[in-house]
Amino acid sequence: MTRQSTEIRQEQIKQAVLDIIYTDGLKNLSTRNLANRIGMSEGSIFRHFPTKQDIILSIIQDVQDEFIGSLRAIANSKLEPEKRLNDYLCETVKYLTDNKGITMLLFSEASHNNDEMLKMNLQQIFNNQKMLVSKIILDGIASGKWDESISVESVAMLYMGIPVSLNIDLVLHNGEFYADNYCTKMMQLILKMLKK
Repeated sequence: MTRQSTEIRQEQIKQAVLDIIYTDGLKNLSTRNLANRIGMSEGSIFRHFPTKQDIILSIIQDVQDEFIGSLRAIANSKLEPEKRLNDYLCETVKYLTDNKGITMLLFSEASHNNDEMLKMNLQQIFNNQKMLVSKIILDGIASGKWDESISVESVAMLYMGIPVSLNIDLVLHNGEFYADNYCTKMMQLILKMLKK
């Protein structure tokens, strides 16, 4: 049997954490269940991550690097604002459906353990998303395509409710989700608010 690299094992551990949370709930996230899920010993898990919090912080760093990084690239691209907003929305939907459990993990851990570092990281992720979607909206207003009297802050805050409703839908439908349709519906609603 070939020995896996540390990076591969760390990714397997993080994915297993998300899978357990999504399928079995946060209460069933134990090192025993985690070890069983990926076929390694509990001790091996701690060789890759010294603590459970280190696993969660690594997942948060992935969110910052991968998710927020891709949203930033979309928001700062030279595409038309409507195309950027659509891409931004669909990237959010895709990321959250590909990484089921991420939102539940982050919010549950931060609130359940009252962990200030996790809360600070969550606040940064939230603020980054809000700031980037606001940039797209402001660019659309500046181009004359969207209503300048609209409250950008209000639209950005309303936008932030989309990932929450998406996660509720995922949970209620056992992970069955039609992302393209959802993305289209949400985009149509947002455009109705923004258009002159």
